[in-house]
Amino acid sequence: MSTPKASLAEMESRLRAGLQPSTLTLQDDSHQHAGHAGAKEGGHYSLRIVSDRFTGLNRVARHRLVYHCLAELMQQGIHALAIDASAPDEA
Repeated sequence: MSTPKASLAEMESRLRAGLQPSTLTLQDDSHQHAGHAGAKEGGHYSLRIVSDRFTGLNRVARHRLVYHCLAELMQQGIHALAIDASAPDEA
């Protein structure tokens, strides 16, 4: 049985609430993974996000903040998430 994909609107809402980004671009790439075994486990997404919350943090810490915001959705509809997270002075 397939897991339903996460809603872009729900993902964006959680990211905006948790990280107050100045830039947030979220894309559903699931169509590029049709037929892939993981496609049955949820959607594939790409995220570009710029937030003051990332200032002074390394890449792993930034990704952890994103995953924290999306924790429930990671278990229920996100199979893959490509993250490009930057601080404002890096964008």
